[in-house]
Amino acid sequence: MRVVVVGATGNVGTSVVRALEADDSVTSIVGVARRPPGSREGRVEWHKADVVRSDLSPIFEGADAVVHLAWLFQPTRDAVVTWRANVLGSTRVFRAAAEAGVSALVYASSVGAYSPRPKDTRVDESWPTHGFPGAAYGREKAYVERVLDVFENDNPGIRVVRMRPGFIFKREAGTEQRRLFAGPFLPRRLVKAGRVPFVPDIPGLKLQVLHTEDAAEAYRLAVTREVSGAFNLAAEPVLDPRALAELLGARVVPVSGPLARAAASAGWHLRLVPAAPGLLELALAIPLMKTDRAREELGWEPRHTAQDAILEALEGIREGAGADTAPLAPDSARGRLRELVTGVGSRSTPEG
Repeated sequence: MRVVVVGATGNVGTSVVRALEADDSVTSIVGVARRPPGSREGRVEWHKADVVRSDLSPIFEGADAVVHLAWLFQPTRDAVVTWRANVLGSTRVFRAAAEAGVSALVYASSVGAYSPRPKDTRVDESWPTHGFPGAAYGREKAYVERVLDVFENDNPGIRVVRMRPGFIFKREAGTEQRRLFAGPFLPRRLVKAGRVPFVPDIPGLKLQVLHTEDAAEAYRLAVTREVSGAFNLAAEPVLDPRALAELLGARVVPVSGPLARAAASAGWHLRLVPAAPGLLELALAIPLMKTDRAREELGWEPRHTAQDAILEALEGIREGAGADTAPLAPDSARGRLRELVTGVGSRSTPEG
């Protein structure tokens, strides 16, 4: 089996490649990235390509499956750039997969594609995917879901799988996630259980997370098994402010929704943090997911708890962890200075 992984150098992509390398049924792996890794160990054939500009069809020729993971989180201050990369780039990936005659397309959607719902019950994969319009991430994920609807209708011979994970963490991605969401002003020494002063108790703040290795295993199963449709992915338990505070040895401090939104907006407009305020709105609006289908039809069972994933992410941030790829570059004074010089949240930072 020959598998192409588009966006193979980011948080999820690096782990998907490792999972596929460990599967004897996968005989050939092609990694596609704007900036291939410095180290070329393993049995991956690397191609340098940009989903917005490059001719992807020749790279996909002879592939049995294409896994599309590439996604641009920044610049958060220029939604046209992210739309071009994420929506138009994804459309080009899908078109190239059809032109190359691949048998399966596995796409990285997200819980962020789901329409808002109160978090009193969990939703399955049939819940509407119209996103949250106040966040570019939600708008783009939802729009690509509509593109896939058309793609499936026009290409009934291609098996399409949509993965909808919660928030995904691993130690090696700690610096990347600090860079994407917290910015250069976060002191590493404070990111440790017992040193976090408090956790804000914001109405609607309940999150589902999973370890990147578990997400990668779900992708491997989606590639190698004859399944199709959408799959929700998350580990247990659901993390609310009290669970996070207990995990971090911190106090819980009630914070109203308007105050939290105002603080997020001020931090972004003052260029103190890279994450646009709409991301907080999205986190508070997205529903909680059922994961029964992934467990029953994929045979997927996460090996890490939600707490494991969070603690690894904090460890990675505290230690400045990373890997030998551009998105996962370790923390450094030079890197933080570049974040400041280029404008916090203004730099184009890809997932893979």
